[in-house]
Amino acid sequence: MTTELRTHETTQVIPLPTTVARALTTGGAALTIVSTFLAWTWTPDFPGDLSVTGYPGGLQILTLVGGALTLLFAIAGYNVPALRWLTPSRSNNAVLTFGIGAFAITWYTLISIAYELGGLANLEPGGFVAGIAALTTLVGALGLHLDRNTEEAQRPEGGLARAPFVRYAYLAMRALRLSSADRPLPDAAKLPGWIQRIIITIAAAIGLELFSYGIDTEYGELFVGFLILAGFGAAGLYFAGLTTQFSQLTAANRGFAATMGFLAAAAFPFTQSNDHYANIGVNILIFGTVALGLNIVVGLTGLLDLGYVAFLGVGAYAAALVSGSEYSVFSGAQFPFWAAALTGMGASLVFGVLIGAPTLRLRGDYLAIVTLGFGEIFRIAVNNMDGTSGPNVTNGPNGINQIPDLSLFGYNLGASHTIGSFTLGRFANYFFLMLLITVLVVLIFTRAADSRIGRAWVAIREDETAATAMGINGFRVKLVAFALGASLAGLAGTVSAHVTYSVTPAPYQFAGAAPPNSAFLLAAVVLGGMGTVNGPLLGAALLYLIPEKLAFLQNYELFAFGIALILIMRFRPEGIIADRRRKLEFHEDGGLLLPDALDGTAATSKAGA
Repeated sequence: MTTELRTHETTQVIPLPTTVARALTTGGAALTIVSTFLAWTWTPDFPGDLSVTGYPGGLQILTLVGGALTLLFAIAGYNVPALRWLTPSRSNNAVLTFGIGAFAITWYTLISIAYELGGLANLEPGGFVAGIAALTTLVGALGLHLDRNTEEAQRPEGGLARAPFVRYAYLAMRALRLSSADRPLPDAAKLPGWIQRIIITIAAAIGLELFSYGIDTEYGELFVGFLILAGFGAAGLYFAGLTTQFSQLTAANRGFAATMGFLAAAAFPFTQSNDHYANIGVNILIFGTVALGLNIVVGLTGLLDLGYVAFLGVGAYAAALVSGSEYSVFSGAQFPFWAAALTGMGASLVFGVLIGAPTLRLRGDYLAIVTLGFGEIFRIAVNNMDGTSGPNVTNGPNGINQIPDLSLFGYNLGASHTIGSFTLGRFANYFFLMLLITVLVVLIFTRAADSRIGRAWVAIREDETAATAMGINGFRVKLVAFALGASLAGLAGTVSAHVTYSVTPAPYQFAGAAPPNSAFLLAAVVLGGMGTVNGPLLGAALLYLIPEKLAFLQNYELFAFGIALILIMRFRPEGIIADRRRKLEFHEDGGLLLPDALDGTAATSKAGA
């Protein structure tokens, strides 16, 4: 065993004196902020009305936030004592990331104005000032000393690679590939306990505000701008080392962090005046919960299930049949919610066992084909059970309609309720119910993953042959995973049936329909981060919100999913929220960073002859 050191050297994409680079960065960021208080267009026809001088509106607010973040972290680079906590990594990579974000959102706005209004002539002087200021900020940030990995290859020579713009872009991406968080950081868990809890509370409040803002965006341009700013903002915080330190705080205060996260989620309906946005929140929780169930099968056990949405449909249909709908063949039966939920879970569990028992001895592509076939068989079967093509059970393509609202302990979830000065509508009520179910599923997932059978799932995923040789009953372990994942999907399906008032066969297919479908759920797990708790929830939120807010993508969902999967596999194969084990697997060339590295270096441990 030999030990090598990976040093953090620096590079400048644009060679500038440090003082000049910092002056350009801070001056450009300050001017970017000022430009948002000027008019960018002469007409109010552009969404958000950017023709007003004196206060920002629409996309100008996002530019203001991007410029403010860049300015704040650029000033912190001067080693100002009051701001030193902002950059525990002591790296300029965060400034560059925020600078790129401010540049991207500004120029996206200017290009959108020119495209939608018919040319650059529609820009007022404030728009030109913003464009020049954002460009100046970016040039200054590229002139700062940036961390880079000395083991990476030099830039490619020849052809297009000699073009200055391509060279700058390549060097900037290469510099940002090395995480500034690889440096030894101060241990945030050593802060006083009350300060740790205040930080976690503030982070929960900020998360609630960002989620509410993203859902409340009223037009596509603003939502795209929000995604740009949120993406670069998250990357900037990561390079600054703040996300690493926040992870230390949540690890040291798991119970408090979980409680604050739950309270922040529970406060979401109180931030909404439009019940439609609360409906979006309900659907995100439903699909996120189903994705967590799929995560057991795909993320923990390593079984590729392409027909998982069928278990959601089984639960939804089972609950619809016993919930008192006049279109149900059991219209005289109206189970209370707990009984309907158990019925949906039980039906999905039975189908999971029936499908899994004869097929789980298959591996890889063969198992994927069988599960894909099950999903299609389910959809075709419920479509034909209309009394004509088959027995009258599901009412065929018309589905089961007029499913009554739930009533829990005398609380009618279908009616509006007033709490103080807040009025909670129907979807807000279902949001609270689904939030409780999501918490239950998260507890089941975490407890199962940390248990003996959870470790067996991971062993099966890594090497089934080796796991079987060590005494693990591979078939039984996989069947348990399949059955548990199916029952969790069935539980979410029971709520979905009551939220939508009806259950029809159309959504329960591999791809092509609006979410949920199997491709959507699988993409949510892969993009969010397989084997994690927060990853599928984040993936489901993004993949549901993006087509919902960007109408032009609704006909190109599969194309967008494919592009997203290609990008995530190329740049972050472990997903947005990485499981620690998978992160090490996908980045073996970087070695294992040892925690006792000193003097700005990080030790890596590699096997050597």
